[in-house]
Amino acid sequence: MILTFPSVPVDLLQSVAANLWAVFLIILFFGGSIFVHELGHFLAARRRGVHVARFSIGFGPKIISWQGKDGVEFCLSWLPLGGYVALPQLADMHGIEGESGVDVEKLPPVSYSTKIIVFVAGAAFNILFAFLLASIIWVAGQPVTEEEQTTRVGIARPTIETTDGRTVPGPAYDAGLRAGDIILAVDGRTVDSFSDISQLVALGSGRTADGRREVIITCEREGRKLTAVVHPRLVGPEELRDIGLEPAVKVMIALVQAGTPAEEAGLRPRDIITHIDGRPVNYSGFIADYLRNGEGRKVDLTVLRDGRELMASVAPRKMTDPDSKSESYRLGLQLRSAFTVKVVHVPPWTQLVQHVVVTWRTLVSLANPKSDIGFSKMSGPVGIAERVHAFAKFDIRLVVWFIIFLNVNLAIVNLLPIPVLDGGHILFATIARLRGRALPANFTTVTQSVFIVLLFSLFLYTFFNDVRRITRDTRADSPPAANPPAAPAGPEQPATPKP
Repeated sequence: MILTFPSVPVDLLQSVAANLWAVFLIILFFGGSIFVHELGHFLAARRRGVHVARFSIGFGPKIISWQGKDGVEFCLSWLPLGGYVALPQLADMHGIEGESGVDVEKLPPVSYSTKIIVFVAGAAFNILFAFLLASIIWVAGQPVTEEEQTTRVGIARPTIETTDGRTVPGPAYDAGLRAGDIILAVDGRTVDSFSDISQLVALGSGRTADGRREVIITCEREGRKLTAVVHPRLVGPEELRDIGLEPAVKVMIALVQAGTPAEEAGLRPRDIITHIDGRPVNYSGFIADYLRNGEGRKVDLTVLRDGRELMASVAPRKMTDPDSKSESYRLGLQLRSAFTVKVVHVPPWTQLVQHVVVTWRTLVSLANPKSDIGFSKMSGPVGIAERVHAFAKFDIRLVVWFIIFLNVNLAIVNLLPIPVLDGGHILFATIARLRGRALPANFTTVTQSVFIVLLFSLFLYTFFNDVRRITRDTRADSPPAANPPAAPAGPEQPATPKP
């Protein structure tokens, strides 16, 4: 008998392999981060002589469990909300940890210092784990795009589309910011990259007396320091603040059409066009916009070829666009943005500080009613898994970088003074220490129960919100590339921010 099997497309196999690899990374790093946190509690408790009843990854019904030689129950549970180490001497958490089967009355009391050490140990282990991973990234290097590392404006869009579909004046352009400006600070905070700029704008909480969103941009233009008061708009399905700025990018020649002025001038594919008539070329549509206003006059191009700077004088010629059938002055070039990836080696302590700053800014914005950051912007395990999956498609080092951020985030959030979290336990222990006696059992039980319900509700909210967002993004058609704004070609002077 001869068996035949249907052929399987290679791209399908590659897709399955990529997804399996991403799932493995999610389990390894996300599950590993939770394990490290709980291991900190476990080891600190054992070191300080605290009775450990159970060590669990996940909550709810057990998938598998086994008993250690020292009587500790180790288990893996169904709900991947985190994990816990059951310490009946320190806190009554049977609402989410289940009954420990231990008579707490027969266990010796635990000192205040021991409680603090055990409660802080989880966050401390997350920081240590983050430092270890950051050290690996320091040596291996972190891939970044040069464009995101700049603070030079490539595009100040004259109009932007808001979340509700309206086309409105671009906030930054309306305030006088232009392509070529170098952003120095946002709301008084110095910025080192376009990522910083976007983040500070999105997390901002500035508002005018009448409630309009506001952000103060400090920039440099031709050696002068200027200040612009910008009024952000909410854009995109996530409704984040945006001011319509994009970073400067290198513009590369993708194709030189035969028999055109560009070919006659000796331009070649892969040449980088840096200037036209001395003006910086910061985005791929700049040249077309410049020629549109130039009435066919000859232009001087500065190009980079194999690291050498060359000059080329080109006389535009009227050509018919194959799509629109309209005539315009053109050079006969097809251009594209040339994003350059480089590897940076950032010291581990600097990486940790950066992640702490981002986490703290986010928490402050979340708590500030004047910001536009709410619980709808939060992600749970599904969102984290989706982010790991996306990073895994590009570079494993990006996954490691994200897990560093996740561990710093876990450490800080767990130390917030919220009942059920480690910070809440520290708060209760400190209040009891100041009172000179333990808090009433009914008070702690009711408080813990209320916050268990609240946190579980938040988990469900973020879970379904992540699923809705991922489903929406998957179904959405790819939007057409937006046309860049027109570049001034004549003596026109843009509106100028105040010095």
